[in-house]
Amino acid sequence: SGKVLSGGVDSNALQRPKRFFGAARNIEEGGSITIIATALVDTGSRMDDVIFEEFKGTGNMELHLERKLVDKRVFPAIDINKSGTRKEELLMDAADLSRIWVLRKVLNPLSPVESMELLLEKLSKTKSNADFLNSLSGGK
Repeated sequence: SGKVLSGGVDSNALQRPKRFFGAARNIEEGGSITIIATALVDTGSRMDDVIFEEFKGTGNMELHLERKLVDKRVFPAIDINKSGTRKEELLMDAADLSRIWVLRKVLNPLSPVESMELLLEKLSKTKSNADFLNSLSGGK
C-alpha cells in the first residue's frame, strides 16, 4: 500500500490476518470459532510490538506469561495483573464479579511473582472456586 506503520510493517500486510481473527465473530447462523494465537513481545524489536498492538484489539482474552515465575518454578506462570477477559460481566453473576474486582485491586500493587504466590496460597485453603470467591467477602 505504501503506508508503513512504525516498526517498518506495511499496513496491508496485516489485513488478511486481521480478517482471519475477525472471522470468529462473523460465523453464519451464529456459530462460533475459537482462535488461539500467541505473540512474542518485549523482544527488542519494534516490529514485534507494532504487530502485537495491531492484533491486541481483535481478541476477547489475553493471557500474559511471566518468565520470573518460571524462573522461580511457580506455576501457572501467569501475570495475573496483565491477563484478563473482555466482558467478564457476561461470564459470572454480579456478586462474583464484584469479588473478582476486589481481588484484582488487592493484587494490582504486587509484582507478578507476589500476586501469583498470594493467589496460590489463598486458593490452596479452599476446596472450590466458589469457596474461594466467598472467602474474599467473608461468605454470602
